[in-house]
Amino acid sequence: MQALRAISLLHSLLRVLWVFQSNVLSAGAEHVIDDAVGDLLFLMDSSGSILPYEFTGLKEFVVDLLKPFTIGPKDVQISFVQVSDDPVVEFEFDQYTSNPAMQWALLNMKQKLGDTNTGKALMHAKDTMFTAKAGGRPDVPKVLVWLTDGVSSDDISKPIQLLKDLGVTVFIVSTGRGNYIELKAAASKPTENRLYYVDTDDMYVILEELRNEILEIIRVRKLRALDITASSFRLLWPRLLSSNTGYYLIEYSPDTDSQKKSWKTVTADETSVVLRQLLPETTYKVKLTPMNSNHNKHLATQVTTLEEETSPQVVLISESQPRSFHVSWAPTPAGVASYEVLYGILPGGETNLLTVSGDQNTTVVGGLEPNTTYLVTVSAVYQSGRTEALSAKACTQHVGDEDRKLKLMNISPTGMAALWDPARGKVLHYSIRCTRQRNSFSPDNQSTNSFCAPKYQSCQNG
Repeated sequence: MQALRAISLLHSLLRVLWVFQSNVLSAGAEHVIDDAVGDLLFLMDSSGSILPYEFTGLKEFVVDLLKPFTIGPKDVQISFVQVSDDPVVEFEFDQYTSNPAMQWALLNMKQKLGDTNTGKALMHAKDTMFTAKAGGRPDVPKVLVWLTDGVSSDDISKPIQLLKDLGVTVFIVSTGRGNYIELKAAASKPTENRLYYVDTDDMYVILEELRNEILEIIRVRKLRALDITASSFRLLWPRLLSSNTGYYLIEYSPDTDSQKKSWKTVTADETSVVLRQLLPETTYKVKLTPMNSNHNKHLATQVTTLEEETSPQVVLISESQPRSFHVSWAPTPAGVASYEVLYGILPGGETNLLTVSGDQNTTVVGGLEPNTTYLVTVSAVYQSGRTEALSAKACTQHVGDEDRKLKLMNISPTGMAALWDPARGKVLHYSIRCTRQRNSFSPDNQSTNSFCAPKYQSCQNG
């Protein structure tokens, strides 16, 4: 027993020495990042599905990722939550003000094992982590980095969307093959820069790219626009004023009509603001001026709002067979170049893709497994390049049930007609039920519409 304790103590001491040696060796070789400001929350899978050596590799990856950052209340703040049966908060944003101390804490974390209740951990992060009580700052960029093997035991769509609604940018690093549809919906846009698939042994391959993408969010050197929509965008600028030393004046107008100028003022403590009620497909000239006697310069930029586009509002599954079903969506908005229908077995099955012309609103998905639940995502690909997505759960029938069909017709956002083959034998009456669930997935108004219930059902009698 004493030998085991000695080995454990030696292991801890070697880890501490490694941290400090690593800092000394990298001090001259790696540039120190001291022009970034933001709150970074790491959410890491600590459940029994993660092998011990994988858990160690994930910890070391985070340490290497954060090594160049300047940690402190006026720079980058880090908090860390482990995902298990219940979320385990290792430390909050204001606990560590130096990189060596934070690295020591990270490397000495113990794996919790248990279940992978990521949805619960995400909701906890939304409710408690990005708050003043946990050291969060309201006027800085917020980033969530979720490290996972791609599997969650509970729903993540609602808490992910609530975090995005708070202005949190979500990065996902998956070491497993996981549910691509679910992870793609959870990561912030553009997905190709926010979602990474990598083996645990090869995580160093994405290290620099992920760090640079995070820096794009938290490194502020000029006036820039984020979260651009058809009617709004968010401005972000470096801190130019100290508290209670003045205010910022923001002037903005369409570049084609400078007479339609608008003004907005924000306090010296703020470095971000959302401008709303803008015109679609319009370029705005924006100027920010620090109103203080010590500043006589202003920052300026131009921002073009997006095309005003409507998206499909409902996805429906009908005519379910043991090896196929129909997928329909409505309405079919203008400006859609094509639809992409992505489907895969829940949870975490391999995905397949169908491409449908933009003037169609239905397709047949075939080659499926009987008595199986699928997640189907219909993405509208607009001519402008923007995408909107809706998801639905679909259930294939048992083998032998294919001779009885349910068919939905005259589908609209508010109703439909249902036709079905009669059941065998004497029937007293038919019971018609509808189960519907809508959850937002992303800032692009992704949602989930579930239509996966027993036979002979629809959303209204027909």
